[in-house]
Parts: sequence; structure tokens; C-alpha cells
Amino acid sequence: AALPCQVVDHYENPRNVGSLDRNAKNVGTGLVGAPACGDVMKLQVEVDESGRIVDARFKTFGCGSAIASSSLATEWVKGKTVDEALKIRNTDIAKELCLPPVKLHCSMLAEDAIKAALADYKLKQNPKKEESEKKA
Repeated sequence: AALPCQVVDHYENPRNVGSLDRNAKNVGTGLVGAPACGDVMKLQVEVDESGRIVDARFKTFGCGSAIASSSLATEWVKGKTVDEALKIRNTDIAKELCLPPVKLHCSMLAEDAIKAALADYKLKQNPKKEESEKKA
């Protein structure tokens, strides 16, 4: 019988592990960490011309819940637009994985990683702004 909670499945069979080309203009990279527990999460998204996330990859150093949270996050962002992906909340991740309260920071890390990756992507889309600031 399938368990209602996917945390073990995502931990034992994490999806989308790996890296995308961090120098590509359409790839956003988010690196977040929780010093309190030593978890570090790198999440990357690849966005197509229409602003839809076509791929996502992660590398997480941390506990099973952190790995499961980032695995689920990459599954969820795929196929979404950037704006839709920004609406993913740690509470939804925690609910899906049935994380206990002590592990809620893992799902928060995943939400932060999504936001950081999308912020990096958006920054790469407007490089002119940065260059004009450098000249000033």
C-alpha cells in the first residue's frame, strides 16, 4: 500500500538531483542554508522564453527531510510559470511530506531556495540595470 506521506520515497528516490549550467542566462541558481542544522540546499531552475520553468535540479546536504523537501520542490516548480512557482509555500511542502514540526525548517529552506533561484533568474534577465549602476 502506498503511504500517504512521500517523505521516505523522496528521500530514498530523490528526483532531479544534479546541476544545470549556472552561467546560462535562462538558469536561476538559489543557494540557501540553515546554519542551525547545517543543511545547505542548492536549487536551480531553467526557464524557457515564455517564462515557464522547464527543468529544475537540486543538490542538498542535510537530513532526509531537507532532501525530500528540495526533491518535492523541484517536482512542483516544473511546468509552472515563475509567478506560479513563487506561490509555493513551505506549509504546502510540509503537508505533502507530512513533516513533523521539528522539521518545518527544511520545508522553509526549500521555499527560500525556490525564491532565491527565481530571483537569480530575474536578475539575469535585466543585466542592463546592473551595468548602468556599475558605470555610475
